[in-house]
Amino acid sequence: MYRESFYRYLMTQRDPDSQDDIVQFANNAQHDLTFPKQEQDYDKLSEYLELNAGYLASMSTFDKAYQMYQEKMSY
Repeated sequence: MYRESFYRYLMTQRDPDSQDDIVQFANNAQHDLTFPKQEQDYDKLSEYLELNAGYLASMSTFDKAYQMYQEKMSY
């Protein structure tokens, strides 16, 4: 079964008018040219974000977004 990447899922959460943490994460990640766009693995994404994503206010925002991604991919 095909699973879309976390990045592709995250891009569905964008909204320029929302102040939601996950939406802001998606809006900012869109402009991150080195984001691992094909990645699905939590640990690899987490490591990348911890080292490179100054725009992510809290890793708990990534955790919530990744949980939503996993729930969507389990259908």
